[in-house]
Amino acid sequence: MEVHKKNQILSSFYNDQKLIHQSKHFLLELYRCDYEKLNDESFLRCTLNRAAKLAKATVLNLISNKFEPQGVTAIALLAESHISIHTWPESNYSAVDIFTCGQNMMPQLASEYLIEVLQAEEHSLRVIERNPPAEVLRQTRTFV
Repeated sequence: MEVHKKNQILSSFYNDQKLIHQSKHFLLELYRCDYEKLNDESFLRCTLNRAAKLAKATVLNLISNKFEPQGVTAIALLAESHISIHTWPESNYSAVDIFTCGQNMMPQLASEYLIEVLQAEEHSLRVIERNPPAEVLRQTRTFV
């Protein structure tokens, strides 16, 4: 597609849809965390479930994997999107991704809970504002 046509489509999209910040994407890095907690798959599954519920999210499924000799990846699939955690216990480090759709979920509460429960002595939080088109925001999804 030529550049001029792309610009017309983007311009039309932005003008017609009136994009607004409705979704947030939190990138949370946790440093100097408790080794045992970062290496405990069951604990991390429960922790993600609790973090999601505190944030007013609906958990659809939880999947996880324990690595050898250490480390865990766990993902909470949410009706509102997802929360994931990847741990490197040997470095006392964890990377967390909290992606939300809509205005009802409170990802800040999930982040604060994870910082506290994993006993992070330091953390870094970056927030990305997502702008889905109005048509997407009007749609409701049902789940079983």
